[in-house]
Amino acid sequence: MVSQGTPHDVGTSTGSTAGSTAGSSAGSSAEVARAESPRGEVVLRRRTSGTGADVLELRVNGVFVMDTLETTSEIELAAQALELVDEPSAVLVGGLGLGFTLQRVLADPRVERAVVVEIEESLIRWMRDGTVPHGPALLADTRASVVNADIAMAIAEARSSYDLVLLDVDNGPGYLVHESNEAVYEEEFLRRCRDVLGPGGVLVVWSASAAPELLDSLRTVFGAAEEQAHDVLLQDRPEEYFLYLARR
Repeated sequence: MVSQGTPHDVGTSTGSTAGSTAGSSAGSSAEVARAESPRGEVVLRRRTSGTGADVLELRVNGVFVMDTLETTSEIELAAQALELVDEPSAVLVGGLGLGFTLQRVLADPRVERAVVVEIEESLIRWMRDGTVPHGPALLADTRASVVNADIAMAIAEARSSYDLVLLDVDNGPGYLVHESNEAVYEEEFLRRCRDVLGPGGVLVVWSASAAPELLDSLRTVFGAAEEQAHDVLLQDRPEEYFLYLARR
């Protein structure tokens, strides 16, 4: 999650979706689960979309992080990276969120090992116990493992290399849910990400807004980097999310 997806995956490892504090779209809404952590309050709400669909929504400290209605950018985070690597057998995902990035990773038969780092224990629990309905089946995949930790610590302590590192741990440098996550977008941490990538490995970072300084930092660390803009419809509003890609 923000450490996600997309105000997106919230704590240094928690997931992503778009830095908005706007309320839910019209329709009924009810709280499903709530938890407190050292970083604040994590809440799951269920609402009815304008089309009558049942939508699960994640908020952290009152900030919208992601929902189950618009999952395009979470999925593209994985899809774009997977296309860039011939044999993406080992994947590290920073931010569990509601699981859509991991789901796309596991849909690729080339993936043999997927490690997700999530700082919010409550999110992991809700995925495992079915509070998030698709969670148990997703985490039952024997290729997947979830580590309850800060992404910075997990990267620093990594003892193996990865073909892909996917970061969706906050809303990007321009819409931080947690100020401490600022370091995730800076050169020192990006170098650590580069170092855990095998030759030809790819790093992809999700952001709720354009982040030219992040792009510059990636180019400094990797020598080259690419920005991709993706149009999405968030709570019935057109939005644009961004992916930043760099190869070792």
